[in-house]
This record gives sequence, C-alpha cells and structure tokens, in this order.
Amino acid sequence: MQREMKRWENIHLTALNRLPAHTDFYRYSAFEEALQYKKEMSKGFSSLDGEWKFLFLEAPEFSPVNFETEDFEIEDLDDITVPSCWQLQGYGNMHYTDVLYPFPINPPFVPQDNPTGIYFREVYLEDIKEEEKIIVKFNGVDSAFDLYVNGHHAGYSKGSRMPSEFDLTEYVRNGKNRFTVRVYQFSDGTYLEDQDMWWLSGIFRSVELYRVNKDTLVDVFIETLPDEGFNDFTLKLTGKFLTSEIQTVNVRIFQSGDEIDNFPVDVVHGEFQMLREMVNPLLWNAEEPNLYIAILEYELTDGEKEVVPLRFGVRSIDIINNEMRVNGKRIFFNGVNRHDFNPRMGRTVTYEDMLQDVLLMKQHNINAVRTAHYPNNDVFYDLCDEYGLYVIDEADLECHGFENTGNYNWISDNELWEKQYVDRAVRMVKRDRNHPSIIIWSLGNESGQGRNFAAMYQVIKEIDSTRLIHYEGDRHAAYSDMYTTMYTRLKALEEIGQDSEGKKPHILCEYGHAMGNGPGGLTEYQEVMRKYPRLQGGFVWEWYDHGIESVDEDGNVYYLYGGNYGDFPTNGNFCIDGLVFPDRTPSPGLIEYKKVIEPIVTEAVDLNQLKIRLINRYDFRNLEGIQLHIKVESFDQLIEEKNMTLPNIPAQEEMEIVLPLNLLEVLKYDDVRIKLSYSEPENTLYANAGHLITSESFLLEATKVKKIVVSKHGGGPMISINESFSQLTLENDHFKTVFSKVYGVLVSHKLNGEEIIEKGPELTLWRAVIDNDMYKKDAWINKYFLKNAKEQLVSFNYQMNEDFAEIEIHKYLSSVNQAWGFHLSYYYRINQVGVLSLQLKGSKIIRGKEIPELLPRIGITMHLNKEYNDVTWYGRGDSESYQDSKRSQSIGLYHKSVEEMHTDYVYPQENGSRSDTSFLAVSKGNQSILFNFKEIRDFTIHDYETSALEDAMHRGKIKKSPFNELTIDYRQSGLGSNSCGEEQLTAYRVGVEDFEIGLEIRSIPKDDLVEESKFFRVR
Repeated sequence: MQREMKRWENIHLTALNRLPAHTDFYRYSAFEEALQYKKEMSKGFSSLDGEWKFLFLEAPEFSPVNFETEDFEIEDLDDITVPSCWQLQGYGNMHYTDVLYPFPINPPFVPQDNPTGIYFREVYLEDIKEEEKIIVKFNGVDSAFDLYVNGHHAGYSKGSRMPSEFDLTEYVRNGKNRFTVRVYQFSDGTYLEDQDMWWLSGIFRSVELYRVNKDTLVDVFIETLPDEGFNDFTLKLTGKFLTSEIQTVNVRIFQSGDEIDNFPVDVVHGEFQMLREMVNPLLWNAEEPNLYIAILEYELTDGEKEVVPLRFGVRSIDIINNEMRVNGKRIFFNGVNRHDFNPRMGRTVTYEDMLQDVLLMKQHNINAVRTAHYPNNDVFYDLCDEYGLYVIDEADLECHGFENTGNYNWISDNELWEKQYVDRAVRMVKRDRNHPSIIIWSLGNESGQGRNFAAMYQVIKEIDSTRLIHYEGDRHAAYSDMYTTMYTRLKALEEIGQDSEGKKPHILCEYGHAMGNGPGGLTEYQEVMRKYPRLQGGFVWEWYDHGIESVDEDGNVYYLYGGNYGDFPTNGNFCIDGLVFPDRTPSPGLIEYKKVIEPIVTEAVDLNQLKIRLINRYDFRNLEGIQLHIKVESFDQLIEEKNMTLPNIPAQEEMEIVLPLNLLEVLKYDDVRIKLSYSEPENTLYANAGHLITSESFLLEATKVKKIVVSKHGGGPMISINESFSQLTLENDHFKTVFSKVYGVLVSHKLNGEEIIEKGPELTLWRAVIDNDMYKKDAWINKYFLKNAKEQLVSFNYQMNEDFAEIEIHKYLSSVNQAWGFHLSYYYRINQVGVLSLQLKGSKIIRGKEIPELLPRIGITMHLNKEYNDVTWYGRGDSESYQDSKRSQSIGLYHKSVEEMHTDYVYPQENGSRSDTSFLAVSKGNQSILFNFKEIRDFTIHDYETSALEDAMHRGKIKKSPFNELTIDYRQSGLGSNSCGEEQLTAYRVGVEDFEIGLEIRSIPKDDLVEESKFFRVR
C-alpha cells in the first residue's frame, strides 16, 4: 500500500498562495526618507516581531480542534519571542549532526514524531483602504508552515531560509485579526536542508507586514553592462507594476550624495526597461565598494506618490581567457564560509552580529564570503555591498546524508524533485540579484550530481545572465562556470593548477578546516594558489564556532556542542570549527589567516643595504599613501623609529625601496630586528586611521647573537655530596639539588632555599590531542600507547670536578608492547652557585616494522614553582604559534602571566605554544629563573597538567595544578587541517628520529635577563 503524502511531505507542492519571488526593495512617501535607506521608515511597514503565543506539540496530528480559528483560546498559552529558534526557547530537543539525517531516509516522508509549533498573534489593523493590499512576509521559517488568518487558510510554504510572502487582503479586516502559524520541524524540504549545523526550528527570522498600494511596483532589477574596455557601462533597469495604468517612472542617480543623472522611463503595459550609458563611472569591487543610488519616483493611479531607492554598484563579472574577472581584472579569493549564527539565538542573528562579522572580515584582509549553505539574512548582503566583500550566494540545498546510502544522487537525479530544486534557485536569485557583492550563484552543497542541478543552472541563467554559477559537486563542470573542489590536498591542487590549458578557473570552496587549534599549513596553500593562474583562491571552513552559550553555577560562560544535550547520533564538537570563537573573538587561526593572505608582501632584497621589495597583492588598490612604520629594535631596546608614506605601486605590481635608517648606528647593537608595519592612512568604513593591514620583520644577520660560554672557576662554596641507595643530593649555601638514583630523574632543585624545579625534566612524546589529530589519536593511544611512554633507567653516574658536579644518566624510553624507542643520555652539570646545565641526547631505536609515522612531539616536561608566574620569552609572540602556523607572530621580547599563555578553545586541547624561542624566564617580582636554550626551541607553560586539559570537556573546566608545567620541545608536530583537510606537511612532522636538547637554568635579577641570555655560565 502506498503511503499517503501529507501536505508537508508533498514534493509536488512548493507552496500555496505564496507570492512570486522578487527583489528586496522598499517604498517611501518622501525623497528625504528614501535616501536614508532604512526599512523601518518605509511606507506601510510594520514589524510583527516580539511576543507571540505558542503551543508546542509532538506532531501536527496533535493540533487542537479549531486551533486555526479566531475563537481558539490562547490567553493561557506560553509566550515565545519571534524571531527565535524554539529549541533555544526551551522546546523540543537540541541536536547536532554534520552529515546524518536525524530520521530514517524515506523520501519524501518524514517521521510521525514531527515536533510542531503553533504560533498565535493578534494583529490590529486600522483604516484599511480599498486601494491597499496587506502583505505578510516571513523571512525565515524552518522547515515548513501553514498560515491561517481569522480562521482562513491563507498559505503554505517551505524552503527554510528564503522569504515567503502572502497577500492577506481578502482575509483581514479593520481591528483585531488572528494570525496563526503552524510550523513543522520536518517536511519533505528537510531532505534538501541537511547542512552541517544544529537542527533548529521555528520562525527564526523577522516577520513583517506591509500595507502597499494595489498598483505599486512589484519588482525591479538593475544590471550594469560593460563596454569592451570596461571603462563605460550601460545601466539596464527593468521593472514591473501591478497595474498597466502607470505611464512613467522618473529616475534620479546619486553618487556620494550628489545627483549625477535624471531621466524619465516609459512604462508600457505595467512593465519598463531602460538602457542608460554611464561614462567612466566609479566601479564597484571588494577593495573599492563604490555605490550609487537610483531613486525611482512614480505616481500611482490614485495620485499618491512613491519613492523607491535602489543601491547598486557598477561592476561586471566574467570569465575571460579562462580567468574570473571583475571589471576586466583577474581577482583572487581570500574567503571564508559563513553561517548565520548567534551563540544564544542560533540562526536568529541581529544587525549588530552581521555588522561585526563584516568588520572583522575586512579588518583581517578577507575579501570574500560563501554563504554556507543557504541564503543568509538579507541584511548581510547590504553590508557586503557597502563594505566590500565578494559573495558566493548559495541556495538552501544540501542532501549530504544520502552519501551514506550508497546512492548520493538519489533525489538530485530524480525528476520528481526537479520542481523543488528549481524553486530554491529561483527564489534566491530573484531576492538577491540587485546586490553587486554577489558575483557567483551557488546551486548548493554536497548533494551529489544530477539532472536537477542542470535544471537549476538553466533557470538561473535565464533570470540573470550577468553572474557566474558554482557547484562543487559537479566534477565535470557541466553546470558550473568554474571547476570547484574542497579540501584538495596540496599535491592534487598543484596538479590542477598545472592542468590549465583550455580549462575553467578553479577555486577551493572549502579548505583549511579551522577546527579547534588550527588550521596549519595555510601558507603552503596560499603559495600554490598564487603560483598558478588557474587557481583563484579559496574559502576557509569556517567563520565561527557554533557553540551554544551556557553559564555554570559560578557565573562563568562556556559553550555547548553536539552530544551535550544527550543528542544521538551526533558529530560532537565538529560544529566548533571556526576562525572566531562563539563570542566573535578572533582565534589564533584568524590572526594567522590575516597574515597569510596579506595584501602587501615584503621581501628582503639586500638588508646590508636596507633594500626591500614591496609586492602589491591587491587586485585593484594602489599602495600609494599607505603608512609604513619602521621600528628597529635590539631585544626590548628601541634603536630607531621612522614613518614613511608608500609611493605609487599599482595593484599586482612591485617595487624595491631602501629603508631610511642609519645603518652604521644600527649595526652597533645585538640581534637587531627591523619591524615594518603597514597601516591605513585615513579612516575607512571598517577601521580607523592607523588600522594595521599587515606587518613583517627581518633580522640583520650581522648582528645575530652567538651565545658563548663564560665560565668562572670557583665563585661559591664547595659542593657537598650526600648519597643513599635511592638518592643523590648535591648542595651548598646557594643550592640543593636532589636526584633519584632509582628513576634517574631530577627530583628537586632549590636555589637559596626556595624550590624552583619540583619535578623533571623527563621526555614526553605526547600532547593533548587537537581536533586536527582526530584521525591519528586512536593509533597514538591504542596502538602505539604514546601517552604511556616512560623512561627506564639504564645507568646513573656522577663525578665532582674542580668547580662543578657532573651527573650522567642513561635511560631507555618506550611504551607498552613497542619494539621501538629512544636511548636517552642526560648530561647534567651544576656549578658552585647553582647554575644547572642539561644536555639531552636521544638516539632512535627501531626494532621491528611497526613504528608511528608521526609523533605529537619530542620534548621535555618539568614542574616549576607556581609563584614564578610571570613569563618572559624571546621568540615568536605574543599569541601562540606552531611550526606550520607562525607567520603572524614576529620574533621579539614578550611578557605574559602563565594564565595568559593559555588559549581558551571551546573544546580544550593542546594550546599556547611559543615558537622559535631563544630563551624564556619565569619571574617572581624582580627574581627570575632563566631557561637559556642552545638552539631555538618551542615551549608551552601552563598552570595545569596535560592530563587535566584532556579531562576537561569545556572552557573553564580545566583542573589547576599546584605547580606550573613547562614543556620545552625539540620539535612539536604542526597543526595541519586533517579534521577535514590536509595532514601535517612533511616539514612539520616529528618522527622517530635522533634529537638533542640543550639548555641552562639559573637565577638572575629580572633586569639582567637580556644581557644574561647571551651567555652560558657552565662550560
């Protein structure tokens, strides 16, 4: 027996009584109001946002009898805020999946357990005129809904993230009107909305009411068409009225508040089309988002006047010689993927949220956004137009769960679903096609292949032939104007770049998976994409962490992810994968991305002559006028400081310049670094004057410090030795150092009666797993048992020399059931004033074939006195850095507390490393303990143990230790992007290999750190 399709399962039905899609625009009564371009001031507008009455049900079938009538009692029902997602208002269950549908796949049918929310609102209308139409607009409802007005069924719609409008004129009356909206969590449309995000439901975008004239303008479309040289453009204006009575529309064109053109347009049978030449107009691009305003003025049949403002940009997007070009110039995408998201409201976002996103993107050199994986809130596109971001506007379409069935194309290649696919394309394009920021339409994401995408492509080209079309799932680019891939490994990406002859341009619509601590390896991706003309950039996944805000009993904010609500199946913290944290704080990954995609590249040509090369990587902007601030430093000492204004360097060109410095004076200092900062000379839309665009620094090699041993004989009382069967104690009036002879480890190191080292150092191969280790951690933990690797004593010997003691300890390190490991040789020396030197040599031992290809790290860990809580280091900073993610952090002298060395990832994991460090010190007041390295090393220091970091599941839940844990790395493996993308590249992988770590530890006044770091005190 064939199961009967309910309305919300009917694939043959896209809507009932829903008005045709059209562009967003607003009508005003006066010219002055129109120029302010505020929807709230528009004619006939009123918001229905606010408190609605709400009834939550397990399924639509449990709806009370006559719920849709105006007599149905609602006073005792709950209140709910519109817009909102009902799961975040206390109804239903939170659920996160990445790929999986949360119900059995049986299209078009959905479960009988179909949570349903019925919304009620009393709407008062006064003085309804005969010439008025009453239109209600739902900007976003997940996933399908029925609308009732005063007991009448007024409409039905689906397609969660697109607007639905209904003409209510015949159903409303003067006075009180009952609006009832029944929303279904699941519908046949849900099969097209399996995006990687929380499953959230309800009226999640604004609801608006419009009282419009029955003869008003109903749609208008602006195109700008270039001449062959992209100098002059033709403005094409097309529109349609609800009546054939209107004869003329007057058009006035403004730019920066000045009227530059004024002309009438004839209306024939309610429609008009106009072509107007624009000579040498200011063009729109992401770097120079010049906007015009077209003001349309017309008189309605009743004599009433209306004014419609339309912001537009003059620009073209074409493929010329197999290159994507804006206004005839090749462009390069440094983009991100963005969801609508708020940590308290889910997909309900505010203007302030969207503005903050755009400002942060612009401030971090991002020039493009892909609206993953659906059309975003309409206001977001206005902001992209205004501030300058290229947009790939993506249809609300993803069928990812079908991939796991073995038939990925199940509905994408099924003609019965064609109408649904095409409907989503048409509604997106017709809503958004006046936005100059949108240069590419996307047919959707991760939905296999098939005829329905070809149909979408065809209909979009018929509606709007001025833009390009993208679909990553189209491996042959049959219905895509570009060849798109995601998470393509570097080797394969380079092959695509080399295979360019006659081929469509390529973009990475997703790469650099920014989950947790990461991504790493972005520099190498940028280098490959810049190397080959066919490769035109990519979009990092993704913009922010989708954590849900929660507050613990102490008032501390932390964030929840999949599984925290008992939801199953779930992809856990896979939704915590952004460049910004849920509170929109930039992560270290965003700071690094800003540097990697810097628009001004600085290269050293000949620093002995202070000559550098500036490369302008903007596509349109000239560097002329940008401020260059030059600082010359020796450690923390400022030697010289200069400002200069950059000369004329056109886009995509380069120039060599000589820095205006006193080289003879500079060369008198040690470890001289020239630090260059490029900043905005004036206020911009997105930043104030002085905003940092990018920076670079160089070491003058001639001044590089070569640390030397300065050893004094004597200098303190004789060292006494106390030895038992289990311990060796060395001490005098300055120090007391204890070694375990059983375990072969330094147990305690005291200076002037105060314990400095409470344990260690010992070798570790382990780091708290980062998200990008997810496919390696099982082998690390359960096959190679790296967490359990321990040292075993081989021999313990010591001897006294004239002014120092020498301890030689040999060990073997391996783990459970492993035939590989390291022979370790610890060579300690301690002199009469308590200066402790360590040289650790490790030799790999490989017996058998089963060895890990990659180790998390090779380093030594020790426990330090927690009172020494201030950290100073000379290395990369001040934020964290790893070997494949460190370009944004320049070498210098930095200071932080131990607590500030922690990066507060939503899901706690390895964090806080500082790379390429020459020395570090921990201080208490003016007393410091210097850790002076013989080679540059990376280190981490925290007020918790690695095990505590691994036990914590959320921010603020890490158990503190009574000591500080310091780890000094011979090498730590890089971050990579392997939660989805590229593994750690070869150069950043630590293997089972020979190694050596050398350092010296001594107590000195904090003021002497820099000078003392140039010397070792034990030979």
